[in-house]
Amino acid sequence: MRNKFQQAGLIFFGLIAGILVSLNFSASAQKETATALPIEELRSFADVFNAIKQGYVEPIDDKKLITYAISGMLSNLDPHSAYLDADAFKDLQVSTQGEFGGLGIEVGMEDGFVKVISPIEDTPAFKAGIKPGDLIIKLDDTPVKGMTLNDAVKHMRGKPKTSIVLTILRKGVAKPIVVTVMREKIKVQSVKSKMLESGFGYLRITQFQEETVADLVKHLEKLNKPEKDSKDGGPLRGLVLDLRNDPGGLLNGAVGVAAAFLPAKALVVSTDGRTEDAKHKYYASPQDYQRGSHEDLLKNLPAVVKTMPLIVLVNGGSASASEIVAGALQDNKRAVLLGTQTFGKGSVQTILPLSNNTAIKLTTARYYTPSGTSIQAKGITPDIVVEESSTGASREFLKEADLERHLINDKEKTKEPAVKPQAKNGKSKGKDELEEEPKPPVFEFASKNDYQLNQALGLLKAWQIIKQR
Repeated sequence: MRNKFQQAGLIFFGLIAGILVSLNFSASAQKETATALPIEELRSFADVFNAIKQGYVEPIDDKKLITYAISGMLSNLDPHSAYLDADAFKDLQVSTQGEFGGLGIEVGMEDGFVKVISPIEDTPAFKAGIKPGDLIIKLDDTPVKGMTLNDAVKHMRGKPKTSIVLTILRKGVAKPIVVTVMREKIKVQSVKSKMLESGFGYLRITQFQEETVADLVKHLEKLNKPEKDSKDGGPLRGLVLDLRNDPGGLLNGAVGVAAAFLPAKALVVSTDGRTEDAKHKYYASPQDYQRGSHEDLLKNLPAVVKTMPLIVLVNGGSASASEIVAGALQDNKRAVLLGTQTFGKGSVQTILPLSNNTAIKLTTARYYTPSGTSIQAKGITPDIVVEESSTGASREFLKEADLERHLINDKEKTKEPAVKPQAKNGKSKGKDELEEEPKPPVFEFASKNDYQLNQALGLLKAWQIIKQR
């Protein structure tokens, strides 16, 4: 039996080595240096592969085993690298266009469970009260432990108007929470806007998609020229840009949004990685925010947008692309940031298509704000810290630093320890000391009860008074 394992292992090792050598030669044609193949490690991989093939209790398909290996390699790198099978790759492509099916949550894996990074606004998960940091331990009657992230996501997908029961562990809540969520065809409206008062506009970006920059221009044009029968009229004198709970999206969308408010050719963001492709500076220039179009998407932008007072709202749910915009506007001293510390995702993921309509999402670079600051696992500190309520309380958000295997901040070279929940006496809570979490008040962005928005509007008004003196 052992001889059979060794013979099969040698055959498989030769196959894998041959494929990797061909890939290595192909890559070396494009790059000056190529990494030598780890022969001993590949031999170990071949031995394990064949031990499973010949000795595992049930037969397993070669394709499935290779997929598991690829998925495992990527998922163990960092929280944002992943293998995308054909369904996941298709969903990713569709989601950037703003329409997809499912529950509406950004998820990752932690300790074998599905961890909610952020529910997307106005989706079934958001309306059902799913929170950042929730651990999904069961999907219907199926335990999540042992599933891959792809398998869990597939289970959560389904036809609209069908339901799924999620069993959730939530920090601070003693018992598992059971929630029934109805699947829907989700169409995320990337940009929303309204007039707050005469001359003062509100513009919210929920996610950075392919059409975000074009939609931004349309909304700004509308805000600058309100309807004649509107009681709140007149050209824009100030704007609140709301990036709260925006989980990010397309990099070029973030560059375009920042460019709408910045002077031409101002630095928006820079990226740095191991390859030359990963080293890049993005400016407020059409070539850096256009995507599949030769027409400047910002050509119809009202001129006042470049100079009017601007307040940007951020919180712990502002991540990735929204942090790029916030950092660019803050460092270029174009806007005042108001709210709470952002999520802290300062890495760039590249989608690399493979055969059979699959792909890998690979972290290829870190990004830096115009001042050269890395916000990885740290976030952006607002110029004016304002909590969600007048009592000084805010919802608790999951942060990049809370995710397993997150990249360290290369500017600080330190990894902050996880913060344990504190009991009333200041000591860490044990398992038996967990308290039921009180139900939070219903929060609606841009409502009359939106304390942070009201503070931003007050600041805009004060800004106008100071300018007139």
